[in-house]
Amino acid sequence: MSSHNGSGMKSRNGRNSEMTQQNVKLKVLEFANKVSNKKMGSKGAITAADPRYYIMEPVVTEEMAEVALVMEFRKPMSAEELGKLCGKPTELVEKLAWELSMAGVCFVNKKDGVDKYWYDTWVPGIMEMMVNNKENVAKYPQIARAFEEYGRVVGPMSVGKFPIGVGVMRVIPIETAIAGETRRASYEEISKYLNEAHRFSVSDCSCRTSREAMGEGCGHLKEDMCIQMDHAAEYYIRTGRGREITREEAFEIIRRAEENGLMHQIPNLDGTGKTHAICNCCGCSCYAMRIAQMFQNSDMVRSNYVAHVDAEKCVACGECVENCPTNAAKLGTKLYQINPVVVKPADTPRDTKWGPEKFNVDYRTNRKNVVDGGTSPCKTECPAHIAIQGYIKLASQGKYTEALELIKHENPFPAICGRICPHKCESACSRCEIDKAVAIDEIKKFIADQDLNVKNRYIPKLRHHYGKKIAIIGAGPAGLSCAYYLAIDGYKVTVFEKQEALGGMMTLGIPNYRLEKDVVNAEIDILKELGVEFKTGVEVGKDVSLDELRNQDYKAFYLAIGAQKGRKLGIEGEDHRDVISGVDFLREVNLDRASKLSGNVVVIGGGNVAIDVARTAVRMEAKNVGMYCLESRSQMPALEEEIEEALDEAIQIHNSWGPKRIVVENNKVVGVEFKKCVSVFDENKRFNPKFDPKDELVLEADTVLMAIGQSSDISFLQPEKHGIKINERGMIICDPRTQETTADGVFLAGDLAHGPKLMIDAIASGKRAARSIYQKLTGEKLAFEIVELHIPIEQYGREMGYEKLKRQALAVTPVEQRISDTHALVEKGFTCPQAKVESSRCLDCGVNTVFDGNRCILCGACADVCPELCLKLVPVAELAGDKNFEDLTNIVKEQKRTDELTAIIKDEEKCIRCALCAIRCPADAITMERYSFKECLI
Repeated sequence: MSSHNGSGMKSRNGRNSEMTQQNVKLKVLEFANKVSNKKMGSKGAITAADPRYYIMEPVVTEEMAEVALVMEFRKPMSAEELGKLCGKPTELVEKLAWELSMAGVCFVNKKDGVDKYWYDTWVPGIMEMMVNNKENVAKYPQIARAFEEYGRVVGPMSVGKFPIGVGVMRVIPIETAIAGETRRASYEEISKYLNEAHRFSVSDCSCRTSREAMGEGCGHLKEDMCIQMDHAAEYYIRTGRGREITREEAFEIIRRAEENGLMHQIPNLDGTGKTHAICNCCGCSCYAMRIAQMFQNSDMVRSNYVAHVDAEKCVACGECVENCPTNAAKLGTKLYQINPVVVKPADTPRDTKWGPEKFNVDYRTNRKNVVDGGTSPCKTECPAHIAIQGYIKLASQGKYTEALELIKHENPFPAICGRICPHKCESACSRCEIDKAVAIDEIKKFIADQDLNVKNRYIPKLRHHYGKKIAIIGAGPAGLSCAYYLAIDGYKVTVFEKQEALGGMMTLGIPNYRLEKDVVNAEIDILKELGVEFKTGVEVGKDVSLDELRNQDYKAFYLAIGAQKGRKLGIEGEDHRDVISGVDFLREVNLDRASKLSGNVVVIGGGNVAIDVARTAVRMEAKNVGMYCLESRSQMPALEEEIEEALDEAIQIHNSWGPKRIVVENNKVVGVEFKKCVSVFDENKRFNPKFDPKDELVLEADTVLMAIGQSSDISFLQPEKHGIKINERGMIICDPRTQETTADGVFLAGDLAHGPKLMIDAIASGKRAARSIYQKLTGEKLAFEIVELHIPIEQYGREMGYEKLKRQALAVTPVEQRISDTHALVEKGFTCPQAKVESSRCLDCGVNTVFDGNRCILCGACADVCPELCLKLVPVAELAGDKNFEDLTNIVKEQKRTDELTAIIKDEEKCIRCALCAIRCPADAITMERYSFKECLI
C-alpha cells in the first residue's frame, strides 16, 4: 500500500486501499465510525483502509457488528436490553456479545448477577484488548499491524493539543524517585492505585506483543507486564486475556518492571486519581511513548514532575543516560568551555508550528547518549566504555561496593583487568595536562580486591528468568563475559572448556608474576553463584558435536575459543622441538608442566606477549634472554612500563631485526640468523617489512621462543556441515554488529571475529554477544545504534595554578626476589590511604548530565537508577523564589498550573557522571557532555 496517512508518512498496514464495496463489511465499518464519533460518508469518516476498521475486519462478523452498534460508550447494558434495541433474541445477542468481548471489541462485567456489555475508546481500550487475544493475533497479523498503524494516524493530530497531565495516557513516576517529597499528590503514586483496587489481573504487554508479531520486537519484558484492576481485571480474567493475581503479586510485578528498566503509565480517562490499568512501558515499543518520541510531543504523556540533579552527588556514571526511556538525558560539560558547542533551544509544539519535518521517525533505532561535544576521554578510550570517572568518585568516598557494581555493569572481571589491562584510559586522562595521569587501573584493582573476600562479594541480581539453554565454547574472557551477562538475564548457561583449568588466556597465558590464579578463580566463582555450569576437559567437536548439543535443547552457541595457537614465520628450522611458540610455553609454565631452561634463549617478537615470554624465561632459569623484533623501540607494541621492567630484569632488547632462519646442527638448535629491518609499514601504514640483505647477524641460541602473533584453531567446527562460511583469509564470516555467523544461532567471540586483541576487548565482545543472543532468543529485531561521539578532546577553562598532586607510587617487589620465583608478584597494589588520595586526583572532568526538558516525560527512571541519589523529582511550587530556577518557574506560571507541576532536580555535587540515567531514559532526553582542562584566566 502506498497511500499516506495524516502524519505525512507512508502507511505500513499492507492492505489494499482500493477495496471494492463488496469486500467491505459495512456494519463493521459503521461501528468503527461510531466509536470514532464519525458518520459514514461524512468528511473525515473512517474508511476500509483505516486501521480502526481493518483491526476488526477478520474477527467481527456483520451480525456481531449489528449488536455492537446498539452498545453505548461506557454504559453497561444487558443482552436483553441490547436485544430490544437490535431486534434479536436475547440468547443470540448473548452469544454475539460474548464473541465481541472475546475478540476485544467490548467489555463484559457481571453486575447484579447479569452480564453487561459496553465499548470503550480505541486507545487505551479496544485495540489493546484485541491484541491481547493471542490466538487471533497469531491467526490475523493485521490486528497487530492496525494497533501500530493507528498511532501513526492520530499521533500528528494530538501534537500541541493536550496540556501536561491530561493526555489519554499519563506517566506515573517510579515511586522511589519521589519518596520523601512532602508535597507529592497521592495520584502520582503507583501504590495508591494498587492499594485502592480490589481485584487484579496481569496480561502480556499489548504494545510489545504487537511489535513482536510484526517482527519488530525490542526484547524488553513482555509476558505478565500489564496490570488490570477491578472491572478491567474481571474482563481480562473471564476472557482468558490475563490471569488473576493478588495485590502482593502486583507490587512484585511493579518491582520487577523497575529492575528491568521499565517505567509506568496509566490510562488517564477515568478521572483524577482513578484508573483501571497500570502499564509497564519501554521507550522503544510503547505506542503511547511513541507520541512523546516520534512526534516530539512529551506533554501528551508527561507526569507532573520535573527532573533535578544534585551536582555534588552526581558521579557521571551514565546510568540515567543508559536507562532513560526517552533519551532525555545525555552526558555533557559543566565547566567553562573555551570553544563551546552552541546548543540551540529546542522547539516545542507549544510555541512552534509542528509538522513532519519535526518528527523523529528513527527514534527506535538511533539513540544519542552524548551531546555534540562528545563524552569523557577516559570512558571514550576504554574499549568497554566503563564509567571510569564514576567509579573513581565513588572510591574517593569509600563506596567500594557501589563502585564495583558500576564497573561490573560493563566489566565482570575488574580484579583481573586491574592487573593486566594496558589502561588506554590513562593515556587520555585530562590530568596529563597538569602532571601525570590518574592511576585508573590501580584504583580499579583496589576496588575489585575488596570483592575477593567471600563475605563482601557482590552478586548481581537476576533480571529475568528465561531458562533457555545456551552453550558457550571456551572459558576465556570473551566466553566468561558472555556467560556472566546471559546468566544475569536468567538463561541456563553451560561453558565447555577443553582444558581442565578455567579462564583461557587469563589462566594459561598470563604469567603468575602479573596475575594470581586465585584472583581469576575468585572472579569466576561469581559466575558459579549466578548458576553458570562449567564442563572442563570437554572438547567440542571431538567429545561432543554441535549437532549433539542442539539435540540437548541448546538454543544458541557462542564460539569463544580464543587465539591460543602460535603463528609461524615459514622459515627454515622453525619446526624443531626447541623452537616453541610463546603461548605454548606460557601455557606449560602455568600448568606446571614446563622444564627449566638453560643457556641462551632468544625470544622473537616485540609485543606484550613477547615481553611476558621473555620475563617468564628469566624466571625459568635461562642464562641469557634476548628479545629481537622488527620494530624500532618507539614502534614496539609492548607497553613502555612492561619494556622498562623487562630491562630491569636484564633482558636485552634488540630492535629492527627479523629472523631469516633457525640454525640447526646435529639435530640441535644452535643459533638464529637475523636480517636488518629497515621499515615495518609501507606508506599506507600496512604491515609490509623491508630488509637490508647486506646487514645480517647470527646469534647463539639453545632455545627459541616465537611470540609473533596468535591464531585460532577452528578445525573442530566442520564449517560446511554446520552452515558456517569462511572467508578467503580463513576467518569465520559473521555480522559485525550482532557477531552471529551464517549458521543460525551460532555467534562468534572477538578473537575469532577480528583476530587477537586485548582482554578488555574480549570482555566487551562477550557482552555484545550476550546482547545479541538475548535479542535472538527474545525475538528482538531492532538494530539499535547507541551514538557515542569519540572525538578529540576540546579545551575547557580552569583557574591558573591548579593544584598539582603527585601520583601515588606503587610498591614493587625487588628484582632479585621476583625473578627467582615464578609466582612472585611484581606490583603489590595500593593501600587504602593511597587509593583514596589517588582517587582525589581525578579532575572530575569527564562528563555532566544534560536533560532535554522537551523530551523528558518525568517518569523518574533516572532518579530510580541513580547510584548517588543526586536526582530527585520535586513539585515546581517548591522552587518558587529560588533564583536558580527563575526561568523554569516563569514558564510554568504561564500555564497557570504551578501547584500541579513538579521538576527533576540534579545535585551537581553528588553526581558522579556514571550516565546510568541517560541509559535508562525512555524519552532519549538525557545526554552526557564532557570537558577537559587548559590553564587559562577566567
